[in-house]
Amino acid sequence: MTHTGTIADHAPHALDDKKPGEESLAPQTTRIMDPWSYLFAWLGGCVSIGTFTVGSGLVGTLNLIQTVVAIAIGCTVIGLALMINGRAGHKYGIPFMVQARSSFGFAGTRLPALVRSVPAIVWYGFQSWIGAGALNLVSETMFGYSNIWVFFIGFQFLQIALSVLGFHGIKWLENIGAVFIIGALIYMFFSVIGQYGDQISTNLIQAEGTWGAPFWGATMLFLGVYSTMMLNVSDYSRELQHRVGSVRQVVIYANSILPATLFMGMIGLMVSSATGEVDPIKVFSSAVDNPILLVVTLLFIAFAQVTTNILNNVVPPAYAMMDVFKLSFKSAAVIVGLLAFATFPWLLVRDESAAGLGLFIQTYSAFLGPIFAILVVDYYVIRRQTLNLDHHYDADGPYRGWNPAAVIATVVGVIVALIFSGISWYASLIPAGVTYWLLMQYLPSAQRFRA
Repeated sequence: MTHTGTIADHAPHALDDKKPGEESLAPQTTRIMDPWSYLFAWLGGCVSIGTFTVGSGLVGTLNLIQTVVAIAIGCTVIGLALMINGRAGHKYGIPFMVQARSSFGFAGTRLPALVRSVPAIVWYGFQSWIGAGALNLVSETMFGYSNIWVFFIGFQFLQIALSVLGFHGIKWLENIGAVFIIGALIYMFFSVIGQYGDQISTNLIQAEGTWGAPFWGATMLFLGVYSTMMLNVSDYSRELQHRVGSVRQVVIYANSILPATLFMGMIGLMVSSATGEVDPIKVFSSAVDNPILLVVTLLFIAFAQVTTNILNNVVPPAYAMMDVFKLSFKSAAVIVGLLAFATFPWLLVRDESAAGLGLFIQTYSAFLGPIFAILVVDYYVIRRQTLNLDHHYDADGPYRGWNPAAVIATVVGVIVALIFSGISWYASLIPAGVTYWLLMQYLPSAQRFRA
């Protein structure tokens, strides 16, 4: 295995700088995110309405304390997993699609690209519809005008326009929005307690709940909302300054993801237990009886969808399209935004869709867990944290085509995950990782991938 020196030594086309929207798959040496910018980016990017819906789906299963502990466990695992898999991107400045070439091969990266891109586009459409609903309610409250389709289309094109700015746009958008978003969530949290305190006490605090399999399944659901980002975390960590060490990265991830997840999950659980309502916009409108405060809150919620979508749901599929179809970042970002229209988000937000959304998370997590395990085993065990970037950028080199070891290990992990669907992400890790390591040792057709 060839040892590498600096990025520039082994990747002559490394990016020393880039302008807004000029994202590239090449390694980059200049990092635009300092620790605070990185923390705010993750904080703003993790205010997911999907987390609200997951919390709503736990009514009747867990009590309040069990839900808090489940969220804390899920977020701790998330923080560790993000740091572990993001090391390659942080060290070498490479994105997820390039990182995966040593394990899956140049052609084989289409599998993790597909698995990562589909949930991103689905969440993009889902959260765009929620944001449009918030804007529609603002318009109805202030001007008496209501047309959800007008706001949905306009909101989506606004996000497309912002997304083409790339990480420069993400940096200023998240830095500005994070503080306001968390303030709105704190306000909503105490508003819900004030309005539904008695029902919350009866239905949640005094409920027995369970610490058994449903509890661990709940940790997986909260974890599953972010399991997509565990795959492509290198897309973000390559933007973080080199001086930020591993321990500090875990602290950043935990202190950004936990508050957002805790507030959104708890609000969803508390309001749904008190009212039976699942639609976030109906919940927000019923929890705030002051029209001015309602408008401010809804505008914050709409803005939260923008920050989440731009960071988490545009970059991964856009990079995948850049790799597979050789598109520019701007073209790929526009296509991703248009594809979000085809996810039929107006169906996903219905009350009867909450259980289906939870099943969707469990199902795609069954695919994400094995791929995560393969990436980690490949980088830490097979490569020993040393990559040959020349091979990662040589389509005719040892990483050409598909790596059968990665494909077989993925299938094994998915089968195990589907058998244990309630904890699919957890269950898939060891079978996929061990299978991949064994095949890389003994499968002849996988030997050249050890280069």
